[in-house]
Amino acid sequence: MPDADGIKEAKLFYTDRPQQTEGFFLKGSGSLDWGIKNRLARIFSPASGRTVMLAIDHGYFQGPTTGLERVDINILPLVPYADTLMLTRGILRTVVPPSTSRSIVLRVSGGASILKELSNEDIAVDIEESIRLNVCAMAVQVFIGGEYEKQSIINMTRMVDIGNRYGIPTLAVTAVGKDMARDAQYFRLACRICAELGAHYIKTYYVEKDFETVTASCPVPIVMAGGKKIPEKEALTMAYNAVQQGASGVDMGRNIFQSDAPVAMIKAVRAVVHDNETPARAFDLYNTLKREK
Repeated sequence: MPDADGIKEAKLFYTDRPQQTEGFFLKGSGSLDWGIKNRLARIFSPASGRTVMLAIDHGYFQGPTTGLERVDINILPLVPYADTLMLTRGILRTVVPPSTSRSIVLRVSGGASILKELSNEDIAVDIEESIRLNVCAMAVQVFIGGEYEKQSIINMTRMVDIGNRYGIPTLAVTAVGKDMARDAQYFRLACRICAELGAHYIKTYYVEKDFETVTASCPVPIVMAGGKKIPEKEALTMAYNAVQQGASGVDMGRNIFQSDAPVAMIKAVRAVVHDNETPARAFDLYNTLKREK
């Protein structure tokens, strides 16, 4: 029991200072529950409002992708320089040390390989797995324009409902339907549908023309998908243009782990995303770090 005689009278009530309630820094996220905001704040840097996600989930539909043959050797050295890892539960459990402080975005949709119709996905991971693995978000592929468009949208909305129940955000990943042009009009459609149906943030591709209309018309944060491997300076330019045109970061995979110097590349990407470094200066940084290696 506390010593009642030793308790000092409380005095510091600061009656002249109203309590301040901090506004949340992410676009469209102010009304979310505390747990979802806290997880998003581990994905996105509160200082810059952006994220560098490292996507290594390719194997869930296409097997051991070039650069991902040995995740323990090729990817773990990159982990300290990523804000978030996007991966599957199999790789998380078998390869990633539990001591990592990096946030985890877990791939939870799946069911088709590159040998079949990719849009024929379902929810492949139970919410209890996401809770057990202490993830910060769950990623679901959405195939607007694909053969199984409706099923993929319902997959996403189911995870939004379940995730809201347990305080875990849902990332909608837009996939290009085979009958849709890869342009701003398509991505405005895909991103807006995902946001309207509750996705907490969205991963989509960059397009050179009118990408700012994609980010402007989407009420939640967008992260840019890295896509196929391109030369390093082009990838840095694409990342720079995306964030300058409203993206809240990037989710890069092949343009980092398939680079000639992956650690140098992810550091250069961080400079672009978090420090607004120009592509030219970021490419100089990449080359300097590459030579030092």
